[in-house]
Parts: sequence; C-alpha cells; structure tokens
Amino acid sequence: MAILIDPPRFEAHGRRWSHLVSDASLEELHAFARRCGIPARGFEGDHYDVPEDRYGEVVAAGARPTPPRDLLRALVASGLRMQKRRGDKGVARVRDVRLPDGIVVDVDLIASPQAADPARVFAALVLVRDAAGDLAVVRSVWRDEWGAPGGGREEGETVRGTAVREVHEETGLLLDDRGLRPVGYERFRGVAGGGPWREGRDLLQLFAADLAATRPPLTSEHDDTSDRRWVTRRELERLCGTTFWWPLVDRVL
Repeated sequence: MAILIDPPRFEAHGRRWSHLVSDASLEELHAFARRCGIPARGFEGDHYDVPEDRYGEVVAAGARPTPPRDLLRALVASGLRMQKRRGDKGVARVRDVRLPDGIVVDVDLIASPQAADPARVFAALVLVRDAAGDLAVVRSVWRDEWGAPGGGREEGETVRGTAVREVHEETGLLLDDRGLRPVGYERFRGVAGGGPWREGRDLLQLFAADLAATRPPLTSEHDDTSDRRWVTRRELERLCGTTFWWPLVDRVL
C-alpha cells in the first residue's frame, strides 16, 4: 500500500492544489491525512486536496510524488475512484450498509447543486426547513430510524413529483416543486439482497426546501412512518448522527 501525491497544478481559490490518494485503502488515506493535519473538509470522496504550500511537508511525511496520469491510473486500479461530475463533491463512500430484510449495500454520498440524472433516480428525500431553520423529520417503519421525508419513485412520476408527493404523504406539508433545490445524491450498489435500486437506476436525489411558516403542523394518514416532528439542527444530529447518510446531510446543512 502507498500514499501518492501529484504536483500542485490544479488551480482554485487563488491557489494551486495537489491530489492525495491511496492505491489500496481509504482508511489508510484518512489515517495519513489526520497525521498530517489535513482537514476533513479537504476530502473529495476518493482523494484529499492539498494546497501547494503543504506539498513538501506531505511528501516528507511519506507521500510518494507521482505524475498525475500515473496517480489516476493507480486510483482507478484500486477500485477507490468515485465517479462524479464537475461541480459535484464526494463526501464519503460507505461500505456494507446493512438495511432491513438482510439487504447490504455500498453507498457513495455526493454533495451537488446539480440535479441527478432523472433516468437513474429511484427515490427522493427532502430536507424541509421552516422559517426558524428547524427541520421536519419522520420515523421510517421499515428502517426503524428517523430521517428526512421521502421515498420511492412511482411509475411515470418525475423526480420532483416524487419528492412533493412523499413529503405530503408523510408530513401533510404541500411543497411547490419549483422551490426544491438539489443539494446532493446517494449512489447505491447492491451487495446482498434486493432493494428498489439496480444498475442504471441507482441514485437517491436529496433536495432542500424552505417554508415561510414556523413549525406548521405535521400530519400523516400513511403507515410507512410511525412519527413525525420538527427538530433543531442539534436535535437532528442526535437523532440521525449515526446513520450511514449523515455525512451528506451534515455537509449540505
């Protein structure tokens, strides 16, 4: 196993940057970054961005200088490369997520202001915030956990239509689909068992929406959720901070 770094050539925010990767393990990459004091916000799903003024320090700590093309080849060969579009930001790759019914998946968490390819979206969730900044959450019966309202896409339904319908069914709130802002998506890869995702239809779209009212009543006549409430940002973390998807929500909030 090796930690690789390319020369600082990528320009952003008035500086030049290097890419720091592992050729075998994200755990190894995170551990090296912590030892070097590279902040977690520098992680991009499969690499860390390192500013040019820290390049020599990181090389001295053990990173191997590598030409960009060779670094990319090593990353692809390792299986750690996270596919994403320009403007997307990789947040985390979560392996062996165990869901109910014996289902196991790997999930990429990606923050993005761009809507995901609708042909690939199988579900949508919405981070609904009121005028005070509090968030609406529901308790899923199937997952037995709290989370943002949302659910699976029905035949012939648009992604925004799914989001509006699911939020209404689970909270009683009626959103205007024009007010939905894409903030990220989750990419699922099945490992064991079967869920509503498959190759080519593997993305869960995450939206955000803001309300003009403060804590309007939440209601539901559907039995796929057992409870619903408004929570503060801190309360949301207490309820959901151990879920596999929390790093994405934490990033976009």
